[in-house]
Amino acid sequence: MIAYREEKIKNAICYFAAEHVKRTKKHLYQTFLYKYLAFLDFESLSDTGHSALGLKYKAMGRGPVPLEIYDNRKGLKTECFEFKELEDEKFIIIPTGRPNLEYFSSYEIQKMCRLIEIFADVFVRASDISEASHESIRAWKETWKKNKNGIIDYDDQFPEDLKHKDEKRLTPPEEHYLIYRSLEEAHH
Repeated sequence: MIAYREEKIKNAICYFAAEHVKRTKKHLYQTFLYKYLAFLDFESLSDTGHSALGLKYKAMGRGPVPLEIYDNRKGLKTECFEFKELEDEKFIIIPTGRPNLEYFSSYEIQKMCRLIEIFADVFVRASDISEASHESIRAWKETWKKNKNGIIDYDDQFPEDLKHKDEKRLTPPEEHYLIYRSLEEAHH
């Protein structure tokens, strides 16, 4: 399971890096990558009750940042992408292979394509995608209000306190999330 998740994350990064450069003719900056991944995780959570990648995010000033990638970005290199430091902690992601989309559901592929359609444009700046993440990722907003630079709780993506919500009023994504979360907790 862990190896599958790692492959999925690696291929998502490769996909975003390759498609972004294809559309913009510019390499993917880390800020864009972090927001692409956050949108994929939090939008799929809202829509289906399950995050696509399950990354752990920190609420930082420019939006959600996936810690597993951010903390290891210096020298991060796989067979399909590589992080390259330009200067002063500024990184670009260079695609070095082709993404394997077999790791993703058709829903996830559509979601990734949609994100590229929206944000992979020469006129979209890093500040634009950051601002979009502030506006639409509820869990980031909630964490930022309570604890700047805190770890984002996936629970906060849902509008109500799920622990106290009447079972009969749960939406299908909320119900799926609660079931999945309790299975995860039982597994650990």
